[in-house]
Amino acid sequence: MFFRQATTAILGALCIWPAYADPCEGKLPAKAGTVFTGTVRYIVDGDGICVGATSDPNTWVEVRLADFDAPELKTQEGRQAKEVMTQLAMGKQASCVTRPGRSGRTTSYDRVIASCKVSGASLASLMRGAGVKEGGN
Repeated sequence: MFFRQATTAILGALCIWPAYADPCEGKLPAKAGTVFTGTVRYIVDGDGICVGATSDPNTWVEVRLADFDAPELKTQEGRQAKEVMTQLAMGKQASCVTRPGRSGRTTSYDRVIASCKVSGASLASLMRGAGVKEGGN
């Protein structure tokens, strides 16, 4: 009986998993210092965005900001950070530069680590200027 319930729960979770996945499927730049530009097409959370030159999600690059660490999305502060990021960046042109993270790699969890600017201003600086506190993992 327990096995059947556990199996049902796991299968149910797998069925809804795609609903929670972000749509960004583009190839990630591999070298530090790579510059890429495009429109901010999707907001992942308070320190994650997807940038793409076209409306095709298969070309969108998922970015983890190198210079800002937002609270986790499961917290109230994290949800507020995502809302601020949406107001600051969604639909705007972004210019990003890949950076090595703490591990020395330019990727983390299928995202490229980068510093990004919109309207000539650092997204990290804009988030801090909007009063968003840092404190994620």
